[in-house]
Amino acid sequence: MFPHDLIPAGPVVLRSLAPSDAEAIVRACADPEIVRFIPPIPVPYTRDDALRYLEQSRQEWQAGGAPFAIADAGTDEWLGNIGLMARPRGTTEIGYLVAPWARGRGVATAATAALTRWGLEHGAKRVELLANVENLASQRVALAAGFHREGVRRGAEEQRDGTRHDLVAFARLPGDSGERVTPLLPEFPGGSLTDGVVRLRRLTLADTADYLAMRNLPDIMRYSVPPEPCTFEEAEERCRTAGANWLAGTGAEIAILDAATGAFAGDIQLSGVIPPLGQAMTGYSVLPGFRGRGFAARAVDLLVGWAFEHTPLARIIAGTSPGNIASQRVLERAGFTREALLRGLLPGPGGTRLDDLQWCRLRSEARR
Repeated sequence: MFPHDLIPAGPVVLRSLAPSDAEAIVRACADPEIVRFIPPIPVPYTRDDALRYLEQSRQEWQAGGAPFAIADAGTDEWLGNIGLMARPRGTTEIGYLVAPWARGRGVATAATAALTRWGLEHGAKRVELLANVENLASQRVALAAGFHREGVRRGAEEQRDGTRHDLVAFARLPGDSGERVTPLLPEFPGGSLTDGVVRLRRLTLADTADYLAMRNLPDIMRYSVPPEPCTFEEAEERCRTAGANWLAGTGAEIAILDAATGAFAGDIQLSGVIPPLGQAMTGYSVLPGFRGRGFAARAVDLLVGWAFEHTPLARIIAGTSPGNIASQRVLERAGFTREALLRGLLPGPGGTRLDDLQWCRLRSEARR
């Protein structure tokens, strides 16, 4: 049983929930993001729902949990809910919601870090945090509060429409430092990179149709790995998980846009990230309507320049088919040097194997 403490958390304090919080809880639970990422919340959310939740929170204490209100440290205004819940195998789960009017102030991070530390000090052996794969804000909170990403629980949460979504699993143990976990791949400054001609931003679910159409163009599919058609489900999954994978440091899936119109022009990636080697791979595709305008070379140069300035990566490699002269010219213009021909490296159609011509650009090399 956890004690009924008052827990200071920087700009906020964690206190017991009170009947006077009901009105604010009702207003907050009308927020589209809360509705989206907490499927059990009733829609519409009424005062009766809030009073029922307050009663359930009292019962949660008896079941080994510890639900709190997140309140402003100065005014005691309700800003959100947070709690520890007992789970099987001696595990404790933390969950929270923050009112839309309180976001952007570090409230969730401060509350999560403080309650996790308090829970571990009072006997919790392991605190887990689960976030919808599309809920990047919650995943950022987990990292900022010292949680380590452990993997993805596939289809672990039922949505309102009956589909099931993946949850990204994070955890903190008593021996963890609790210090902020800094992602290997930071986000683009302001959300995008541009040189005035092309703009790069993270691939999103809204890009699914454009990405699918591009991937299934014959001349793009021919050089894909493997060189096979892409299904809608595969394209949607790639776009849906792009943000979570970026935060995990496993890769960056990026849309290439026409800076003048905002039109989808192609995609580019950092993949195959190997932190101990400081190495990653890039690959790219551009739609026919945007070819011949230097979009690919500009995108590669922007991405590699950002990687060398903002990440520990020291070596970016790329591969091309020996016959793909256009792609080789792109890499030459982006400052890459040809390194080697790897025979039979890639899967080809009908069980064949294809050669791969490898290129590299180093952090230590001046831009050509």
